[in-house]
Amino acid sequence: MAVYTHLGAEQLARLIAQYDVGELVSAKGIAEGVSNSNWLIETTGSGASGTRFILTLYERRIDYADLPYFLDLLDHLAAKGCPVPRTMHDRSGASFRMEQGKAAALIEFLPGVSPTRPTPQQVRAVGEVLAALHLAARDFPLTRANMMDFAASAAILDACGGERLARIDPGLPAMLEHARAAAALDLSALPQSQIHTDLFPDNVLMLGDQVTGLIDFYFACTGPMVLDLAVTHAAWCFDSENAYRADCGTALFEGYQRVRRLEAAELALFHEVAKGACLRFVASRAEDWLETPDDALVTRKDPMQFAARWRFYHESGAGLLAD
Repeated sequence: MAVYTHLGAEQLARLIAQYDVGELVSAKGIAEGVSNSNWLIETTGSGASGTRFILTLYERRIDYADLPYFLDLLDHLAAKGCPVPRTMHDRSGASFRMEQGKAAALIEFLPGVSPTRPTPQQVRAVGEVLAALHLAARDFPLTRANMMDFAASAAILDACGGERLARIDPGLPAMLEHARAAAALDLSALPQSQIHTDLFPDNVLMLGDQVTGLIDFYFACTGPMVLDLAVTHAAWCFDSENAYRADCGTALFEGYQRVRRLEAAELALFHEVAKGACLRFVASRAEDWLETPDDALVTRKDPMQFAARWRFYHESGAGLLAD
């Protein structure tokens, strides 16, 4: 499970006592995720806040100065009816606290399960919700730079070094030149909003075909909306063998454009943006593979999965949206 820092029962009870959510009943480490420690918390509380929460201890890739952006964005979107969890504020009104020198936040638990093989109907629903999120976030007053942009991907792969990358897979060092090419793209003129940038199936909760929760906003930033759509496309529209699922790709675009029409410039650049999005996950997964401690309770993710998806976008080119 993805728990890097271990908190004892007494520490957890003291932390939960700082919130008006009742007393701690249980805390279970959550397996998903590779950057932070997470627990499913149950309390004796009742009412609108419920009795189940997610406790996150921020471990890696988080600048604490960004936490107000992340947590306030959740509250902004929830207030507009988007299916995102609210931040639980402590008794002093703070959205996060420090524990063992690390920031901790308590987030509303939302019902639903993450689909393992999404249907086109589910993917269409995700497209609709993503477009609604983009529209709802356009008047959010805070901004944040994308710290995992295409230039960062190239820098990460460069820092990993060809020799170490080759230890993961012999084909991995070749991705560095492609990452440098993606870093040269200028996306600044494309329509902007606050974007999730990490909307994988495990960050979406569903009941049937209904989206009940979008979670894990800790890579959210201000940026081009088509980048968010491209990340989602790369994450949802391939099977476990990295074969493209055209029915899901069509459904995602249909759902998104039912709520927000893409502009011509976004459509023209989509395949290049999708290639850059894939390289971002090649880079971050390679870095995690090399830097995750051997004794950490977390399963490494294969960066070559997204190298294969990059190849699909590279070979299909602009023809991907020809229909």
